[in-house]
Amino acid sequence: FKILYGDVDAAFKFAYAIGFLLVGWLIDRIGTKRGFALGIVVWSVAATLTAFVQTIGGLRITRALLGLGESANFPSAIKTISEWFPRRERSFANGLFNAGTNVGIIVTALAIPHLILHLGWQSSFLLTGLLSFMLLGLWWFTYTKPERNANLSADELAYIRSDQEQQPPLRPSWGQLLGFKQTWAFAVGKFMADPIWWFYMTWLPDFFNSNDALDQKLDLKGFGIPFLIIYVVSDAGSIFFGWLSTQLMNLGWSANRARKTTMLICALCVVPIFFAAQTDSLTVAIGLISLATAAHQGWSANMYTCASDLFPRNVVASVTGIGGMFGAVGGILLALLSGRIITAFGYLPMLIVASCTYFLALAIIHLILPRLEPVKAEELEKTKQWGVLSPK
Repeated sequence: FKILYGDVDAAFKFAYAIGFLLVGWLIDRIGTKRGFALGIVVWSVAATLTAFVQTIGGLRITRALLGLGESANFPSAIKTISEWFPRRERSFANGLFNAGTNVGIIVTALAIPHLILHLGWQSSFLLTGLLSFMLLGLWWFTYTKPERNANLSADELAYIRSDQEQQPPLRPSWGQLLGFKQTWAFAVGKFMADPIWWFYMTWLPDFFNSNDALDQKLDLKGFGIPFLIIYVVSDAGSIFFGWLSTQLMNLGWSANRARKTTMLICALCVVPIFFAAQTDSLTVAIGLISLATAAHQGWSANMYTCASDLFPRNVVASVTGIGGMFGAVGGILLALLSGRIITAFGYLPMLIVASCTYFLALAIIHLILPRLEPVKAEELEKTKQWGVLSPK
C-alpha cells in the first residue's frame, strides 16, 4: 500500500513540476489575473473528478491534473506580491501569504474526517471543487494591478514602486534565465527544501497511525487536533520568520544578511526532528514536527522573497516556475523513495534527511551566490545585444 501511495503522489508531483515551468512562463505573458484564473479552473475540475474515481489508474490521472492546476498558485502569488509591495516589505507579505496556504490544511484536518465518516470520501472532493469555483469568482472580480486600481492614490503607488527596478522591455526564455546564477540559487533552495514539506504533508497521517515507537496511535477521529496544532504553529512560523527578515532590513541590514540569517535560524530549528521517530511520546513528536514545519514555512517565505528580490517583477513568475519545477522534481524523487524506505527501515532515515537538508541547501546557495545581488535590467539588455533574448 505504501508503495502504491508513493507512486500516486509521484504522479501529482510530476504534473506539478511540468505545470510550474509552463504556468510561470504563461503568467508572465498573459498576466497574473488570467493566469491564476486558468489554474483555478483546472484544479477545480480535477478535484471534482476525483470524487468519481474507482481505480488507481484513474486516481493517478486526476491527481496529475490537480498538480497541473495547482502549479499556478505560487508563481501567481509571488508575482502579485512583487507587483503590490516594495522589496523591503515582501518577506513579511510572503510570510502572510505562505501562512494562508495552511488555513485550508487546518480546515481539512478538522472537517474532512467528519465528512468522510458521515457523508463518504467523495463528499470531501466535491466540496473542494465547489469552494475552488467560488474562489475563481472572488479572484476574477476583485484583483487588479496597482496601476489600474482606482482606489489607490498616487502617493500609495509611488510608495509601492519606491525601491523597484526599471522593467526590461524583453522577456527571457527559461534557458536564458538559467544562465543567471541567481536562478540556480533559488532553484537549489526549492529542490532541496520543498520535498521535505511534501513528505510531511503526505506521510504524517501514516506516521501518527502506524509508528510503533509512539505510546498511542491516532485513528481517523483523532487526527484533527494534532494537525490543527502542527499547521497553526506552521502559520506562526511563516509569519514570524517573514516578519523577522523584514525587521532586520528595517534595522539597516542588507537583504543578503537578513535573508540568510533568517534562513540559518530556520535550518537550526529543523535539526531536532529526527528525534520524533525515536520518542515514545506523542506530545513530544507533535512538538518537534510543529517546530520543523514552522521553520520550513519560514524558510519558504524567505526563499520566495529571494525570487522577487533577485529579478525584475515582469519575470518573477517565470523564475518562480523554474524554482517550483525543481522543487517538484525533488518531491518526485523523494516520493518514489519514501514508501520503500519507510517500509524497509521505518521513519528514522527520512527524518534524519529532513534534519540535515536545510543546512546543506543554505551552504550551496551561499556558494553559488555569496551576495544576493539582483539581476539588473541592463544585464538583460546586454544579453539582448549578444542575441540571447528575443522580443515579446
